[in-house]
Amino acid sequence: MGVVALVPAAGRGERLGYGMPKALVPVDGVPLLTRAVRGLFEAGCVRHVVIAAPPSDVDVVNTVTAPLAPAGGAVRVLAGGAERSDSVRLALEYALREFPDTTIVLVHDAARAFTPPHVVKAVVDAVAAGHPAVIPVLPVADTVKEVDAAGLVVSTPDRSALRVVQTPQGFDARVLLRAHQAGGHATDDAGLVERLGVRVATVPGHQDAMKITTPFDLAVAEALLAGGHA
Repeated sequence: MGVVALVPAAGRGERLGYGMPKALVPVDGVPLLTRAVRGLFEAGCVRHVVIAAPPSDVDVVNTVTAPLAPAGGAVRVLAGGAERSDSVRLALEYALREFPDTTIVLVHDAARAFTPPHVVKAVVDAVAAGHPAVIPVLPVADTVKEVDAAGLVVSTPDRSALRVVQTPQGFDARVLLRAHQAGGHATDDAGLVERLGVRVATVPGHQDAMKITTPFDLAVAEALLAGGHA
């Protein structure tokens, strides 16, 4: 079973206000990307990781992440695209070319640096069991409102049927390639796969897999580390 994880990390992360790519922002002295890649390998089922980095930072990203590869594995870094989906497509095409035995592909956000390894393994196991697409999810805790263009409430969806989506998202490699070849953009890769008519399965996510996007998120992550919860 050839499992390759793709990490689109070409975003500049302006909202964090660090003046550097978001993936390189440190939490307790360790870059988010380092923590994310380390967690992927610690799952014990990921063989290789391909990172799409900002074109100007390919060398520094390679320096930070290459030593994380286990024996028999590799971390490869390439220049990402203008949009997230462009970066995923470039990394996917590279992975399938360089690692032709790849059967399962994960797409993971570097900003979800504290995703527990058992979540990574659960996603891989579900794809290996026959699901062509798998995403980790959490129940929605808050009431959600649908509003119109004027900000007026249209409806109140039943939150029992709603889920918050996390990463890594896992796919049969051929299905993900077909989804990206079809073109278009989506907020996640499962959205592209859904357009093919492919059913997407879910596994339980984890609260530690929060996405670090703002200074507040960063402060929460620092607090979790200090308390030994991440």
